[in-house]
Amino acid sequence: MDKVVATALAAVADVPDGASLAVGGFGLSGVPNVLIEALYERGVADLSVVSNNCGAMESGLAVLLAAGRITRVTGSYIGANKEFARQYLAGELEVELIPQGTLAERLRAGGAGIPAFYTPAGVGTQVAEGGLPWRYDGQGGVAAASPAKEVREFDGAEYVLEHGIRTDFALVRAAKGDRHGNLVFNKSARNFNPLAAMAGRVTIAEVEELVEPGAIDPDAVHVPGVFVQRVVALTPEQAADKRIEQRTVSS
Repeated sequence: MDKVVATALAAVADVPDGASLAVGGFGLSGVPNVLIEALYERGVADLSVVSNNCGAMESGLAVLLAAGRITRVTGSYIGANKEFARQYLAGELEVELIPQGTLAERLRAGGAGIPAFYTPAGVGTQVAEGGLPWRYDGQGGVAAASPAKEVREFDGAEYVLEHGIRTDFALVRAAKGDRHGNLVFNKSARNFNPLAAMAGRVTIAEVEELVEPGAIDPDAVHVPGVFVQRVVALTPEQAADKRIEQRTVSS
């Protein structure tokens, strides 16, 4: 039951080229930076990533993106990541943009064993009708576009069919975790982390504070250990390394 792995490098040692990854975080909050850096150090490439966004301020997934290690992104937000936008428009990167709530539910559904579900989000748009550019040809044209999705009517309203997401691996960051893999997240860092943890067939969690089994109140657990296969305890320096994307101060 002890799922603790000595180092981040050891935790990601079996992640192969071409793997699919669900990665927690939102902007710079709750991003598993140490595990991502370990993947970078190992040289893993040709990755398909499912994450709300693809890193920011040259941290998080932006490290892998800038190195050309990511070939496909499934997410909901490009944001201020200029390299992400450049690669997408240049045809170097395939991108499936999904409404944010739909992305969250697709991850949750995959982890819960639900193959598909219907949602009103996207009805009457290219999300349902198809034609969203997945990959550009580098000359302003579209090389690959999203297909049309099934739409059905329930109680007089239309809903689009969306499929659950499962990935080979998941990388998440938690404020606290025990040796059995039970995780607790801190405030907004909870974001996509529980959903990514559920969606991965092998989930690896970096934790800022490692505690012994029984130290976490069962009622306080955000992700139970059944969803987590490996735990990496961060050093105090790693745990304290937290960036702020948009610093706002008051007088």
